[in-house]
Amino acid sequence: MTDPDRLEEINALVGSLDDKDSVQVAKEVSAALARLEAVRFRALSRLSELRGGVRSVVQEVAMNLFLVDGFAGSLVATGVALTSRLPRTLSLMDQGKVGGFAAQKVAEATAWLSDEDSLLADAMLESRLPEKNSEQVRKAASYAAMKADRSGADRHATERRKGRRLSVSQGEAGVASIEVVDGPVEKVTAAHKRIHREARALRNQGDTRTMDQLRADIALDLLLGGQGGVSERTEVFLYMDLATYLGMNDDPVKMAGHGYLPAELGRHIAGGPNTVLRRIITDPLSGQVQDLGRTRYRPDAATAEFVRVRDRECRRPGCDRAAHSCELDHSIPWQFQGETNVADLVSYCTRDHRLKDEPGWIYRLDPDGSLTVTTPTGHTHTSTPPPLHEPRQGRPPF
Repeated sequence: MTDPDRLEEINALVGSLDDKDSVQVAKEVSAALARLEAVRFRALSRLSELRGGVRSVVQEVAMNLFLVDGFAGSLVATGVALTSRLPRTLSLMDQGKVGGFAAQKVAEATAWLSDEDSLLADAMLESRLPEKNSEQVRKAASYAAMKADRSGADRHATERRKGRRLSVSQGEAGVASIEVVDGPVEKVTAAHKRIHREARALRNQGDTRTMDQLRADIALDLLLGGQGGVSERTEVFLYMDLATYLGMNDDPVKMAGHGYLPAELGRHIAGGPNTVLRRIITDPLSGQVQDLGRTRYRPDAATAEFVRVRDRECRRPGCDRAAHSCELDHSIPWQFQGETNVADLVSYCTRDHRLKDEPGWIYRLDPDGSLTVTTPTGHTHTSTPPPLHEPRQGRPPF
């Protein structure tokens, strides 16, 4: 849809622009991207229509566009909304006046409305969306939705509060975030004020941490029962080879469900007072797990533990849910002579376990542990258990 030669020519010219022209080019490209995003939304809406709106559309989009499921779901829902009940917002995208992220905000804010009321809100928003940032768009769309259905606004607020949940997102370099999503605004505000008040008190007493650090530390301490409460033990699963653990090299360390950590941070976590070390035997050439120290386990528990250690995370390509919080499933169903052993078992999170049984999805587990998933549109994606360490060349280090 774009001419590579033309893009190369434009990129070469960008280096000679002044500051004013640079801003203008960025604006024009953003408008062009908005038009392309409108095309993508229409394509995703058409896919959902052809497949009858089944939930597995989201997983197919996630796998083929290489997106996380949550974002893929938002794209699909926005595409359906724009093509069915928000035509004026979609028209603004065609004109390059509203970008895809802002359009998602409109779709989310009006999702609870009937189609008729959505069209009213869409009409109210037509003149209010251009030249607004995403937060301004969100507020405008929320206001228009409440104006379009005044009586339903209270019911919507009640339903949103029922949907409150705790969310965790993984970051880089050993950090992660925890968030209360859709919590009651009065309780969230009160909780933040309490945390801020305690942070300010510690700061006034000479604590050298910044206010941001203090608020984060206090919130986590309260959640874990610290500051005078009973602290809860937490369980994480680290994967590092012996040479890294002993400090003989600095290979990255894998934390299941999170990603890679620097070696020093991995050693720090592994050196905790309640750490339990497990012996894992790997193939030195491939790095794949071959055996697991299991003298304290019954055979069935040992098999389950081996599969989860081998897989580390949910095996559906693109999902990173830690295997120790996943379900085990037979590659060949039990009723069709599937066996309960490491060659036939594989880890799936609850959502992807259900996906496996959706019409048109084909799963094949090969002897080497590689899982090939064929989607209803015929696209194939492969997941292979990651090696515990990089394949070794030559003799082992000891």
